[in-house]
Amino acid sequence: MLRRPQYISLALLVVLALVLLNLPGGTTARLKLTLGSLFLPLFGLTSSAQQAAARAGDALLPRSELLRQNEALLRDNQSLRFQLLKAEETARENERLRKNIGWQQQKPWKVKLGRVVLREPSNWWRTVQIDLGTRDGVSNNLPVLTVDGLVGRVASASLTHSQVVLLGDLDCRVSGMVENETHDTGVIGAAGPLDNSLVEMGYLSRSAHLKPGQKVVTSGLGGLYPKGIPIGLIVDSRMVEYGLSIVARVRLSANIAGLEEVWVLFP
Repeated sequence: MLRRPQYISLALLVVLALVLLNLPGGTTARLKLTLGSLFLPLFGLTSSAQQAAARAGDALLPRSELLRQNEALLRDNQSLRFQLLKAEETARENERLRKNIGWQQQKPWKVKLGRVVLREPSNWWRTVQIDLGTRDGVSNNLPVLTVDGLVGRVASASLTHSQVVLLGDLDCRVSGMVENETHDTGVIGAAGPLDNSLVEMGYLSRSAHLKPGQKVVTSGLGGLYPKGIPIGLIVDSRMVEYGLSIVARVRLSANIAGLEEVWVLFP
């Protein structure tokens, strides 16, 4: 059974329908246009929402596909980083070679470029092996240097490789000269236990005029190393043997710990 409010609503709908059916044609058309203009934005909004939902559904990818694309991007990123590192290393090597070539053209010495191929694990900071040997004219006791300065001497040579003992080792002593007014001379000996870029210069006269920053070069005494090869700079000095002589610390010009190419100096 219908309730009273429902009877009233039904009656109103019947009356409204009869009124609309009896309206003139022009009035009916205008009424339809008015009702259409009221509900058309709602219809358009519904259509736009449906289209947006469809596009979002098309844009969604399965999780497996997203993981695959992510892995592909990671591989591409790693490949690009590797290529960048390789390009940077090539640029550094080219720069070293240009520097070496320019330095060779400036120096009157007869030299040959060798590459460091091995460091002795038992004496990591004191010896290296290079890819030059007796077939290249290398023999024992030839000086070894870089564009920055002296690094040591050939300790032994085989057919294809040579062992180089470096500055700071007890078996690599060099007569050095301080570039000051008195040209004080001494002997480059062992390196410090903590910093391998520092060596000691001993047997200096107690009257030596030493100052931090003064250059030290090979003196030419002893006949093994030509005069004038850079060794390093004075860091500080102290009296030893009850004030009878001076020992100075010298910071090496060449980077002993980072050798990659060296020059062997021929007589």
